[in-house]
This record gives sequence, C-alpha cells and structure tokens, in this order.
Amino acid sequence: MPIQQSDVLYTAVATAENGRDGRVATDDGRLDVVVNPPKEMGGSGSGTNPEQLFAAGYAACFQGALGVVARQVGADVSGSTVTARVGLGKNDEGFGLVVEISAVIPGVDRAVARDLVAKAHEVCPYSRATRGNIGVTLA
Repeated sequence: MPIQQSDVLYTAVATAENGRDGRVATDDGRLDVVVNPPKEMGGSGSGTNPEQLFAAGYAACFQGALGVVARQVGADVSGSTVTARVGLGKNDEGFGLVVEISAVIPGVDRAVARDLVAKAHEVCPYSRATRGNIGVTLA
C-alpha cells in the first residue's frame, strides 16, 4: 500500500543533467557527481553511473532494515555488511535491472542469518519498491 503525501517524513531531491553522460546533484549539495556510462557499455567509465548509485542506496537501506529486524528478535548484527550488486542488461522491453543482495553477519548462526536477511527483504523500502519489477536474489 503506497504511503500518502501527508505521511512523508523526508524527501530527497536530485537533479540530473545530460542523463547517463553528465552530472547529478542533490538540492542540498551533499551529492554532486559526474555520471558516465561504464566502459562495458561503451562509455568512458570516468564517473559513477546510476546503477552504482542505486546499489549504494539499496545496500545502505537494506543494512538499516537488517538492523531493525535483528533488534526485534534480539540478534546482534554489529560488524555486519550488506553488498548490493546491480546489473543492467537487455530484456524484451529494452533494458532492465537485476539485483543480488548479500549479507555477511559475523557471529550469527547461518540459519538465523538467512532468516534475518529474508525478513529484512520484506521490510526494506527498496525491496518493497522493486518487488515484482526486477529480479532480486538474496545471499
């Protein structure tokens, strides 16, 4: 169920110039980066790209969700890391994304870690936003 505009707690604003071969910046100036297509797609690869930015946001959000679900069950996920790998490729509709989320949770039983990752995937706003739209695998 979508949230209502009146329920929004924070809004990030970013503006792009020249699409995948230009610049993107936030209105507060905290992010201001050159974007270029990666070499694998015929670009210079000298800047970042939208997939890297999406991977960074998804990894950070998922890590936060992991912490939330861990606290709910009394698990300690300190020292854990979450890595998001975002792939861009061609599909029947043009281009599409695939994502792999992997978590390393030291000191937590493997079965418990898998359960925590699955629960984090249910509550992470990025996971919820992409569910049914792109393939996401968990590791």
